[in-house]
Amino acid sequence: MLPRIRLLVVMLCLAPLLALAAAPDRVFKDFTGKDRNVNEFIGHGKWTVVAIWSADCPICRRDIYHMTFFHDEHRNKDATVLGLSVDGYANRDKAQGFVTDQSLNFPNLIGSAEDAAQLGNGTFIGTPTYYFFSPDGKFLTQRIGPVTQEQAENILRDLEKKHQKPANKKISKN
Repeated sequence: MLPRIRLLVVMLCLAPLLALAAAPDRVFKDFTGKDRNVNEFIGHGKWTVVAIWSADCPICRRDIYHMTFFHDEHRNKDATVLGLSVDGYANRDKAQGFVTDQSLNFPNLIGSAEDAAQLGNGTFIGTPTYYFFSPDGKFLTQRIGPVTQEQAENILRDLEKKHQKPANKKISKN
């Protein structure tokens, strides 16, 4: 019993350090088959929301449009969205159909659930999931389940208050 408690205490002590970790050097494929490093999209002076979805996810299909509105509102100011399909490259056509059907206006990459877990410091449970990265590329938190544009803005404003640095972009309210 005592070793389990020690392990739990150590894990709880290390958890805040994981939240401050930079986006891992992860490579995914784009829809043309080209390898793309996630750091091409994260950590360039803007907040980043990574929207993790699957073409077969009914909640993703119903709610992903919120991220298109968020991206439209913020991409030229303070935040961007990166989509990540966990359908795997073998199911690229199905994932491309989702992007087309949903009129996604932000970049989307393809990977696996394991890739998504590594991007989120080992904490991927299922779709939809949203990872939130600071303007300097640090993974800060995640939200499992649907997220509206307003919720994403509120989450980023709260994170901004907690991790305020002079160079950070302010999240505007639409």
